[in-house]
Amino acid sequence: MIAVNFSNIRENFNNYCDKINEYNETVIVTRKDNKNVVIMSENEYISLLKLKDEKFNELYAKMDKGLEEIKNGKGITKTFDELKKMEKQI
Repeated sequence: MIAVNFSNIRENFNNYCDKINEYNETVIVTRKDNKNVVIMSENEYISLLKLKDEKFNELYAKMDKGLEEIKNGKGITKTFDELKKMEKQI
């Protein structure tokens, strides 16, 4: 990962674009008031979106399965104290 200021990226934009694509680099462009931005290759961006979608779908499937179990009477009831004890075991 490379961090550069806005002036530097503006002056050398083509060079940074080449590094990003050739070496799969990610560039953080530092700006005033920490309003930074990140530049990455399109392929890297698409990979991140796919990963996010996969994780979302995985969590959705778990929630859907849990709701089905509740509908079928397979839910488990726990008191708040029981949940606290379970939390300490993790």
